[in-house]
Amino acid sequence: MKIIAGQPTDELELPFTPPLDWARMLRFFTGRATGGVETVQGEVYYRTLRLASGDGLLSVRRDPARDCLIVRVDGEASRALAELQPRLARLFDLHTQPQAVRQGLAQDPWLAGLVDAAPGLRVPGAWSGFELVVRTIIGQQVSVKAATTITGRLVERTGIPANAPAHLGIPWYFPTPQAVAEANLDRIGMPTRRVAALQNFARVVAQGELLIDSEQPDTQTLRRQLLGLPGIGPWTVEYVAMRAWRDTDAWPGTDLVLMQAISRRLPALASKGSQARHAESWRPWRAYVAMHLWNEIADQLGAARGG
Repeated sequence: MKIIAGQPTDELELPFTPPLDWARMLRFFTGRATGGVETVQGEVYYRTLRLASGDGLLSVRRDPARDCLIVRVDGEASRALAELQPRLARLFDLHTQPQAVRQGLAQDPWLAGLVDAAPGLRVPGAWSGFELVVRTIIGQQVSVKAATTITGRLVERTGIPANAPAHLGIPWYFPTPQAVAEANLDRIGMPTRRVAALQNFARVVAQGELLIDSEQPDTQTLRRQLLGLPGIGPWTVEYVAMRAWRDTDAWPGTDLVLMQAISRRLPALASKGSQARHAESWRPWRAYVAMHLWNEIADQLGAARGG
């Protein structure tokens, strides 16, 4: 550990099996960054940290010459850097073997073309399941941009101001479940029923009834528990499964952008049922199919769509 400008600092190297499309990874995070908490600038991912060991600032960049990411934590949170390695590997999907994904999807000529166009595409993870579910509930039936804006408002109302070290543009720590559950969210830009669903979810997590951030998640149990909460449907659950629980076969098949992309490419698959049946042939890599479809749209439009 080093001391720089009066603050402890530590760095860690995280290896990965190439290819890894860092530019597209950052593009995904940029479009969905939690306002006030995380940002992407100059090909570097930043976020504020509040850990048991202390607060800090995380930055992650790709090494230009080697197949690894360089992780830096400034502040007291640097004392826990080694313990963060599994969490960071999940966040950036570093355990994936790209060739296995390629082989699994190459049986479908259409998907083979998508994979060839972006061979290093990964499924971006989430810093915490709680944070992702909050953002996903907010994102129901609104655009990616609108969801990002409203999540930023939530952070400003319920988050905790960040101490030094900090980064320009991210002056907050993400709020606790209890803070979200108890906050006044009037006029935040969400329908009343969605606010109620959000705060009910936060309350269940705060009371320990839903272990959303288990180190070894029982994805089937968590799926049932989430689906049992008001205002949470299959799309939300599958999206959380693919990003927070690292379920490679999660399939948010009711996503409108995905459905449109599939029917445009394969007109015979116009209904939900026909698409769901066809998607069976993509197991166990359906989460990567979703990413490739969203990526294709983003490449065409230059903007985040879906997820």
